[in-house]
Amino acid sequence: MMTNRRFEQLVSEGIEAIPPRFLAKLENVAVVIAEEPSPAQLEQSNTKEGETLLGLYEGIPLIERGEAYGGMVLPDKITIFKFPILEEAAKSSCSSAVIARSAKGEFRREDDNEIRRVVKETVWHEIAHYFGYDDFAIETREDEGTNYSL
Repeated sequence: MMTNRRFEQLVSEGIEAIPPRFLAKLENVAVVIAEEPSPAQLEQSNTKEGETLLGLYEGIPLIERGEAYGGMVLPDKITIFKFPILEEAAKSSCSSAVIARSAKGEFRREDDNEIRRVVKETVWHEIAHYFGYDDFAIETREDEGTNYSL
């Protein structure tokens, strides 16, 4: 059963997998978990009908911050969306593990390795946005296997 606590652990593992040289540069960023994106978040991210939003970076990318940035600035926010990630992991899983949504909105799965992979990639993707990379640049790096070479 993929409990909220277990999902939070996977997100923490995803953050810890980021190389220290990048983590050291993260300042004033909150990472939160939500079950699903809101309609406003889907609109803000230009997510089209039938597309999935796994995570969302909201803030001012590091490369766009000027000298006046700072002081009493609210933190940037990275939201990791639990249900879309579980659904994506189920679609991309090569195993015969069964995922079924219960009445409580939890998922059952024999093996969470695929969920771990999707969470890790999503966390990295959103942190790359913090550093100023757009989706095209991030996806190119993901395809090349050079995620951590910003």
